[in-house]
Amino acid sequence: MKLESYHYKWSKKHKPVLHIRPGDEVVFEISDVTSNQMTKRSTVEDLMKVDESKLYPLAGPVFVEGASSSDTLLVDVVRVKTADWGYSPIIPGFGLLDGFDTPYLFKWELPNNAYAHFKNGIRVCLKPFCGTMGVAPKEVGFIDARPPGYHGGNMDIKHLTAGSILKLPIWTEGALFSAGDMHAAQGDGEVCGTAIECPGEVTLRFDLEKNRKLGTPQYLTPGEPQSKRGYVTTIGIAPDLMAASKEAVENMVRYLANEYELTRQEAYVLCSVAADLRIHELVDRPNWVVGMMISRDLFPSEKVKR
Repeated sequence: MKLESYHYKWSKKHKPVLHIRPGDEVVFEISDVTSNQMTKRSTVEDLMKVDESKLYPLAGPVFVEGASSSDTLLVDVVRVKTADWGYSPIIPGFGLLDGFDTPYLFKWELPNNAYAHFKNGIRVCLKPFCGTMGVAPKEVGFIDARPPGYHGGNMDIKHLTAGSILKLPIWTEGALFSAGDMHAAQGDGEVCGTAIECPGEVTLRFDLEKNRKLGTPQYLTPGEPQSKRGYVTTIGIAPDLMAASKEAVENMVRYLANEYELTRQEAYVLCSVAADLRIHELVDRPNWVVGMMISRDLFPSEKVKR
């Protein structure tokens, strides 16, 4: 079954566009996050003209027969396929770091293989997934699609690639599942506010865990291959986790710009699509430690720094 129907808010009030049974597979046609306002030919000027009311189109909702508020919905990610192009913007005021006041747009060619090329011989491993997958929330009315919640939604979990299973608490009869916001690659944190944004399609298989209600989403993942050449990690240390995170990212931006001849904007985008924020330590008051890790496999071997 293929699904190409979109909405822009989470709500129990949406009428389902498809009824399925546990065990069924559905192919979701996923628009990019702008509802196809961005194209292969778009410029940075087009980026700043995007109609924000059309952001985060959600394919669905799907009604799962037998799903009730005492159950858990299992979403098995079977296949994820991107278009042959994507883009990564920096939008002033959106993202973790301050000081990026000029709009920026990097456009990607997404070949039918494991890597996309960036700048100066740097290549990014493609690991496509849907940034948004969720069910109708328990709240009454219409809920904005951008912030995540206990219903799932725009969680931007890069590990929900093919072979993973997302578990969602169900808040209303039939679950009313929807999906959107495809990414070809993303680092943990999505620090500039965007990943490799793109359209595509995802095939999902649905099942139920009867009478096993979760309080919040969970997921199972087969994991990721380890870096062959190891990682570079920059550190942030501060009494506030957000401040420590910003310091770690700023240090990585500076490192990439200095060592690999990138502009600050290019380095910031690379952090967002390929580097991972990690909480290293939360117990030694008053300071917490956050790291930003990037695999040295991204870089040409002759340019890898010690």
